[in-house]
Amino acid sequence: MEGDATPGSEVVLETSRLLLRPWRVAEAVVMRELWTERDPRVPPHRRIDADGHPTLAELEDSIRTNQLWSTGLLAVEPKASRDVIGYCGLVDSGRGPAGEPELAFELLRRVWRRGYATEASLAVLEWAKSSGHERLWATVWDWNVASRRVLAKLEFTETERKEVNAVHGTTLFTTRRL
Repeated sequence: MEGDATPGSEVVLETSRLLLRPWRVAEAVVMRELWTERDPRVPPHRRIDADGHPTLAELEDSIRTNQLWSTGLLAVEPKASRDVIGYCGLVDSGRGPAGEPELAFELLRRVWRRGYATEASLAVLEWAKSSGHERLWATVWDWNVASRRVLAKLEFTETERKEVNAVHGTTLFTTRRL
């Protein structure tokens, strides 16, 4: 893996098959597709609502103005196609211990089962370690078998279960030392 995580620079990570880099405004269409594909058990605030929000324009504005899309949740694109297929990166959601970012990833359904989530996440883990982080954590719904499998491959271990509700399921908190 190669990467440039110098403060003030754009983060770009590379694996044998993937490039992880900041989002471009024109790629908001991919972000919206991710929103539309989400499982109905995902809480409403993380899905397209009845009025169609977030709209494509709102997502474009988010990419344009929110630093998260340039330094935290990186666009994932296979080198072979150069089409963005999702995101992977680190977020500070405020739910975990101070100074410990959360690993987050989401890929379009059409590219599932190709090892991309694991490969992208391994690059992010190396980046986090080289940036001085000693531990990361991740949350996953108990019913999200595919993401749980990725986290197991990455050697995250379950540390806590938090019941959310009967509709959305149980949130599993996992951690991994770097």
